[in-house]
Amino acid sequence: MFTGNPFADLAVFLSPLVMQAYIVLMIFAVAVGTLADMLHKSSAKFFLRQWRKSNAAAKRRLSGAETASLAARTFMKEVATSGEFRNPKRRISHLLLFYGFLLYLVSAVVMVFGYPAEATPAPAVWPVLWNIGALMVLIGGYWFFFFLRVDVAKEGHSPFRLMRADLFIVCLLASVTFALIWEIVQTAHNLAATQIAFGLYIFFTTLLFVSVPWSKFAHMFYKPAAAFQKRVEEANGSSNLPRPAEVRHIGR
Repeated sequence: MFTGNPFADLAVFLSPLVMQAYIVLMIFAVAVGTLADMLHKSSAKFFLRQWRKSNAAAKRRLSGAETASLAARTFMKEVATSGEFRNPKRRISHLLLFYGFLLYLVSAVVMVFGYPAEATPAPAVWPVLWNIGALMVLIGGYWFFFFLRVDVAKEGHSPFRLMRADLFIVCLLASVTFALIWEIVQTAHNLAATQIAFGLYIFFTTLLFVSVPWSKFAHMFYKPAAAFQKRVEEANGSSNLPRPAEVRHIGR
């Protein structure tokens, strides 16, 4: 356990092609869901309108090198290090979720497509990374869910009081939790129990990816775009927001 490819054992009751097709469908679902969310909220029109407005009000034109530098800084702060979080606990939780989910997802795709059956065993590094990623998601996710959510930490509400904003984190935690349960149940060699655990894992994973238009999944794409646009506006002089020094002065 933990060093063997859990997806290879699916061949007992499920063709590897089915799991491969499932992953392709989930990628398609995320793409369609994100597009639907953008159309519903007019996000693409908003960013395009802001970009044109910024260009028209710009006091100077940015070079390609400057734009690339702003994009790199945005990636490092808003994506790679979650620097927008002022609360260190929320930042650590978010980083555990982000990098854990990335490890978990990439290693799953590699195992399903690269080593679909026991005849081609996966190198132990991939199952290990899958489990490490899953544990990172569970640590960061349950920490956030029970202690760091705003309505729980600041407003004193019960962590079991759920709203639509919690759809993403609940589906993610349920998906990863049942993934590990399924992996553990496989060691008992009970086909019925394995199929039930796998069914629950697939159910919550499907719900995670098809609920993109109603969850916060698409926010991971919007936030870096908004942060990059803000940096561009500050750099070309089109921003009408007060700078930090001005904000402190106003506060006095």
